[in-house]
Amino acid sequence: MRAILRKLRRREKNEAVREAIEELIEETPESDTPISEDQRILLANILKLRDKTVADVMVPRVDISAIAADTPLDEVVRLIQAEAHSRYPIYRESLDDVIGMIHIKDVLAYWGTAKKFNLRDILRRVVFVAPTLPVLDMLLDMRRSRTHMALVVDEFGGTDGLLTIEDLVEEIVGEIEDEHDVAQTPTLARRVDGTIDVNGRTPIELLEEEIGRVLSEDERREIDTVGGLIFSLLGRIPERGEVVRHPSGVEFEILDVDPRRIRRLRVRPPTVSSAA
Repeated sequence: MRAILRKLRRREKNEAVREAIEELIEETPESDTPISEDQRILLANILKLRDKTVADVMVPRVDISAIAADTPLDEVVRLIQAEAHSRYPIYRESLDDVIGMIHIKDVLAYWGTAKKFNLRDILRRVVFVAPTLPVLDMLLDMRRSRTHMALVVDEFGGTDGLLTIEDLVEEIVGEIEDEHDVAQTPTLARRVDGTIDVNGRTPIELLEEEIGRVLSEDERREIDTVGGLIFSLLGRIPERGEVVRHPSGVEFEILDVDPRRIRRLRVRPPTVSSAA
């Protein structure tokens, strides 16, 4: 395995990682020390990424945790405590106007001091990438440039999603859970009245396993999560308590929301009475 990694490091910058892996598999002699099962799984996962693009693994726009450039220090700290990320995009008017990113250690340097705070003073450069960029090429680029986060933008400059190096690594080694992940609310919880509580990141497919088909074929090509469906229906982040009705008859009541994402919803299938 070390030989594999050494050869990958010797590749020129303009060569794709996937090409290097293919060559390694073809060239590995029978006399080589056998690789372990875990190493085989890692290589197999890498090969599965050959045809994946950034769009396949990015965090969708509706789930991006971002901060407005004029947000005061106390509110920024509250957002950081709630979201538990280390880096955040900073925008002017909307996510289509991102001016940089911040790291929480730069914010905490102001906490408890009399120094004047302005997010613009601690901005770091943000990397913008196309959704069609191959995942393995993106991983190599991020490693070489020591970039931990990138924004995915469409042909018109609009923000489609966000990508972290953790997202890319998880595609190879599997999900990386920390104490914040373990403490998250369960994705889906059925209630005695027949309604179902879900978080905004719940995959549509998982919800449909519980209540039957919801999305049309056109919607299915564009929407992956329950939160993404609500944003698609409204074109905006809804308000807490708002009820959104889908053409299929399913109703979504917004239980928890912040300025950037839909956190928690209550789903009422068509077969469940509103009086329930």
